[in-house]
Amino acid sequence: MKSRLLVKAIVIAMISGVVLGGMLHSQLDTAAAKEVAGYLNLITDVFLRLIKMVIAPLVLATLVTGVASMSGNGSMGRVGFKAITWFMIASLVSLSIGLLLANFFQPGTGLNLAVSGDAVNSGLNTSAFSLPLFLTHVFPRSIIEAMGSNEVLQIVVFSLFFGSALAFVKGKGQFIVDILEELANVMFRVTDYVMYVAPLAVFAAIAATITVHGLDMVVTFGKMVGQYFLGLALLWTLITLAGYLALGPRIKDLFKHLREPLLIAFSTASSEAAYPKTIAALDTFGANKRVSSFVLPLGYSFNLDGSMMYQSFIVMFIAQAYNIEMTFSHQIMVLLTLLVISKGTAGVARGSLVVLAAGLPMIGLPEAGLLLILAVDPVLDMGRTATNVFGCGVATAVIGRHGNEDPIETANDTEKSLQAV
Repeated sequence: MKSRLLVKAIVIAMISGVVLGGMLHSQLDTAAAKEVAGYLNLITDVFLRLIKMVIAPLVLATLVTGVASMSGNGSMGRVGFKAITWFMIASLVSLSIGLLLANFFQPGTGLNLAVSGDAVNSGLNTSAFSLPLFLTHVFPRSIIEAMGSNEVLQIVVFSLFFGSALAFVKGKGQFIVDILEELANVMFRVTDYVMYVAPLAVFAAIAATITVHGLDMVVTFGKMVGQYFLGLALLWTLITLAGYLALGPRIKDLFKHLREPLLIAFSTASSEAAYPKTIAALDTFGANKRVSSFVLPLGYSFNLDGSMMYQSFIVMFIAQAYNIEMTFSHQIMVLLTLLVISKGTAGVARGSLVVLAAGLPMIGLPEAGLLLILAVDPVLDMGRTATNVFGCGVATAVIGRHGNEDPIETANDTEKSLQAV
């Protein structure tokens, strides 16, 4: 009942935020609108800070216990292989959908923009993105530093090592495993407290965006935004179909449990904000808890379905806007380039835009094209973030359903799932 009330409160907050934002945008000038939006964003910033406070200890506790329980019977390698296979296939499908829809709808055709030789500052920190920097950044110098800066990928790496070592020492490390399991339970309770702020944060986030940009930002780029969300709908359909093939009718139960984290992800445009509720939803759904705690953090770093579709779609939009011909071989290069560089943006602020800013010069497109979408990007960001969370949730549920190698444990998990439902 509490979950249903929270979902209703978030929906009401979203509608109220649109109404207030529209009123403020119509009454205030540009400077005043930005000032008011800054005050509204304070509420959202506080909420996101509270969520980030939970992320690091929760990822550490759940992932270490999951790895420790799987390493002993050798199932971690099998689960990891299944996860990486799913992530790569999903990434290729997502990128392909973006390319196909952009070729079909031609959203940028008719803009007829001229390529300028002047350098353009997009406001994005592309210096934070490079392959050598990413490879060295993956491995933490200190777990304290990684947790302090919420570097999820570094926490994942440490947890893999630490969990495997706990499994090796067997009974001697059980005390630590028990402590971490209790820590995870405590952090879930803290998350429940933080979620009381969620509707207010959602209201503030929506109102701030509409106050500055107005509803015109959707109307002006309405055609492109509609085509983009059609692509997301197609992607959701394919993910749902894959989930149905693996889970059967229980996919409906998964939707019900994921409804709350998806609303949070959409309205705040933050996948981190949805992480605690996502892993709790998977646990309630009945997915293998050990597998979920291992796969979901990996998915948050490598299984960004919505972001991948967004990147390929926008690349084609920019090419069409500047009348730059993209041959089939060029588009294949775009797909492969985005497939590689998108895996290096975990923890990078505004990661999808950073990928575009870093990737456009690689494929011969003007970085100035990013300025075309900056105004409407908050709306696109909501869609791609919710899709990222949805894709990770379904992938984790499927792998968690088939990742258990112990028949006795499988029976116990099934009984718990039925009781939860």
